[in-house]
Amino acid sequence: MELSGSPGTWSGLSLRLGQFLFAAASVCVMSSAIGFANYTAFCYLIASMGLQALWSLGLACLDGYALRMKKELNSAVLVSLFVVGDWVTSILSFAASCSAGSVVVLFDKDAYFCSRDPHLPCGTFELATAFAFLSWALSATSALVMFWLLASS
Repeated sequence: MELSGSPGTWSGLSLRLGQFLFAAASVCVMSSAIGFANYTAFCYLIASMGLQALWSLGLACLDGYALRMKKELNSAVLVSLFVVGDWVTSILSFAASCSAGSVVVLFDKDAYFCSRDPHLPCGTFELATAFAFLSWALSATSALVMFWLLASS
C-alpha cells in the first residue's frame, strides 16, 4: 500500500510544490513590506521560510527525478534523512509563523498600531504570515507521512 505524500509519488511532488510555493510567497510578500526588518519576528519568518522553500524545492526536484526515471525513494536511509529534515523545517516554520502571527495580533488588536499608523503595512504582514502557516501545514503533513513511513519500514 502506498501512502499519500510518499517520496517519489505524484502526491509527494504536489505536497512539496505546495510547501515551496507558500513559503516562497511568504518570503516575497514579507520582503515587499516596508519596514519588516525592524521586527525580529518578521526577519525570522523570512529566514525560516527561505529554508523551507529551499528544502521543499530540493525534495520536489528529487520527487520529479524519481517519477521521471521510475525510481523508488523508499530506502531506510533516504526516509531517515527526509524525516529529520522535514521535522526540523516543520518545527522552525511553526515557530516562525507563530511568532510573526503574535506580532501581527499585537499590532492590530492589542496596541492598535495598524489603525494609528496608516503607513505600517499590516495587511502585508498578515498575508505573509498566512502564507507561512499554509506552508507549515503542508510541511507538518509531510513530516507526519515521513515519520509514518519510517515507523512502518
